[in-house]
Amino acid sequence: MTVSDFLRALFDRAVAVADPMQSLAAALPPRPSGRIVVVGAGKASARMAEAVEAAWGPCDGLVITRYGYARPCKGIEIVEAAHPVPDAAGVAATRRMLDLVAGCGAGDFILALISGGGSALLCAPAGDITLAEKQALTQALLASGAPIGVMNAIRKEISAVKGGRLAAAAYPARMLALMISDVPGDDPGDIASGPTVGHRGDAARALASLAAWGVEPPPSITAYLAAGGDPVLPDDPRLSRVENVIYAAPAQSLAAAADLARAHGYPVEILGDAIEGEAREVAARHAALALAAKGPRLILSGGELTVTRRGNGVGGPNAEYALALALALNGAPGIHAIACDTDGVDGAAEVAGAVIGPDTLSRAKAAGIDAADALACNDAHTFFFTIDRQVVTGPTLTNVNDFRAILIEG
Repeated sequence: MTVSDFLRALFDRAVAVADPMQSLAAALPPRPSGRIVVVGAGKASARMAEAVEAAWGPCDGLVITRYGYARPCKGIEIVEAAHPVPDAAGVAATRRMLDLVAGCGAGDFILALISGGGSALLCAPAGDITLAEKQALTQALLASGAPIGVMNAIRKEISAVKGGRLAAAAYPARMLALMISDVPGDDPGDIASGPTVGHRGDAARALASLAAWGVEPPPSITAYLAAGGDPVLPDDPRLSRVENVIYAAPAQSLAAAADLARAHGYPVEILGDAIEGEAREVAARHAALALAAKGPRLILSGGELTVTRRGNGVGGPNAEYALALALALNGAPGIHAIACDTDGVDGAAEVAGAVIGPDTLSRAKAAGIDAADALACNDAHTFFFTIDRQVVTGPTLTNVNDFRAILIEG
């Protein structure tokens, strides 16, 4: 097995333990009697629905997932929509979902399947905000480098479904929300912007955050936020019959990869599962750690990095991290790394991430591509495509966010 193959095996192990078909059944209660409705949204939601029906049999319901991520279900309807920028298909399906849960009564049981990506897929703009305006705001936030927590806080304030509003619409039905976490800190209110979790609301803070990150919202969004929004508070009586459970999280995937590495004789250092920051800056810090390491070692980390768009290249936070790491290591012998998103999509590209090694820069030079120039214009995916070091998985059907592994051979 080559070093690249070993790094890929670590990533594959991290993804496998978060596969709903392997992990969700243990979190399910016995099938309730009476009417059951299954709803959900996220990149893993269709796979979660498939796992539910494998355990409970056919169910009624509606789940929204990313294009290409549908799974065969016997009763639950799977709708595909756009991510990371929402589209009309997502809006129409979200409105149908709100109507579906609103039609449930006190004797009904609603199972909500929530995973990362749901913020874009569950889209119901509040007030007079249009889809086009929501799309423009999303694109601006993605380019700004704002961390996911800031983005989700803003999304909650301008939505008719996030921030506990889906659960509020379902009252008085009983609801169990099963979640796969893709957010640093594993806060249920941040996963898919918390459609089943109430929040205090702070429209003024959302406006301040937009200004701080250099995002000028459309006038309708400014007006809606200036009016104070309409939050569903955590103690809202409509949330009294909701239970939120995170059953899979990034820490479990890092632990599984660490176990595999130890089985191959490598000491493991886990930096944490909630690392945030600008991808190239985090890469520089991790390169310094790797260069200072003594003896064979594997350094693991997770979380969610961001990219402030400076150029017009094609990239994502994991590929940009890998490219910046390669530049900082500058061909240091015996150091290899992989950086991938566990959902198989790094940024908006159908690429999970990339692998690097001591030969990365020399391969680029031989191919006629300059690594520093690629980093300067956020063109990491083109860079790694050119030197044949992309990691392409297709839909993984789960999402526990970034996975990074640096292997020091010693």
